[in-house]
Amino acid sequence: MKNIIKRYKINASCEEVYKALTNSFTIELWTGYPAKMEPVTGSEFEMWEGDISGLNLEFIENRKIIQEWYFGEQKEKSIVILTFSSKGNKTIIELSHTNIPDEVFDNIKNGWDKDYMGSLSNFFK
Repeated sequence: MKNIIKRYKINASCEEVYKALTNSFTIELWTGYPAKMEPVTGSEFEMWEGDISGLNLEFIENRKIIQEWYFGEQKEKSIVILTFSSKGNKTIIELSHTNIPDEVFDNIKNGWDKDYMGSLSNFFK
């Protein structure tokens, strides 16, 4: 199992970024795919036609999202924590993604940069 810790800068407010990550309609706009998401603890989510799915564990509006990402029947849960802070008129997203299976690590790492945060960043340009 491997972990990712990264920081991203998005040209939008924490409120705008939080809404873009927690509203199904907005997620569909920046990903180009149908999404299932609601900011309710205990709800399941799905993005990119099921390539990303899991359980929403915690929401702190405009500040933090904590999710469990599903990777089959693995024993240790894969946890994603996204924390938002303001820097001027931009948002700094701190990502912590733990317990990523070795066989999908490179794909997940590249996906965070290009597909997830890259698409989100382009949405706010």
